[in-house]
Amino acid sequence: MAEAGAARLADPDVEARLARLDELLAGLESAPGPTTRSATEAVGLLTEVYGEALARVMDHADDQLAERLADDELLGHLLVLHDVHPEPAERRAARAVERLRPAVQERGGDVEWAGVEGQVARVRMTSGGGCGSGCGAGAMDVTDAVREAVLAVAPELTAVEPLTAAAPAAPPAFVPLATLTHRGAR
Repeated sequence: MAEAGAARLADPDVEARLARLDELLAGLESAPGPTTRSATEAVGLLTEVYGEALARVMDHADDQLAERLADDELLGHLLVLHDVHPEPAERRAARAVERLRPAVQERGGDVEWAGVEGQVARVRMTSGGGCGSGCGAGAMDVTDAVREAVLAVAPELTAVEPLTAAAPAAPPAFVPLATLTHRGAR
């Protein structure tokens, strides 16, 4: 158990440990034998127990504390992993899109939350230069970034579909009044 005032891991250190954990688990899952099965089961059981502990913390947290816990990047991901996040998937996904919006706007485009239909998130996307969402690799990079951000915070959703912003309606053609009143005149 950590002592009060013990050194904490910085976010890059947590990310490095998570990456290493993924490597170790991938290697473990590919190794044959009863020891591997036992080790994999032990990791699964430990994860379940920690998930239950996290759920109990959330049961005891008031709304303000629950929000603060959910706003922490690492805790937020763990709350999602154990299905105890206090916010619904749609709200989490909408916030992820809003966090990306300034970066997309800096590139001359825009992204806007459009809601969830079934288990599919919908976002309206435009790119700079008036070319819509289908303008080359830049638009695909933005689409991929949005998809990754949304599914990271709301893995319950199955997909993210970009909606192309509708082009402005063409103005009605101008028909001079004289042509309407004098059409039979020769």
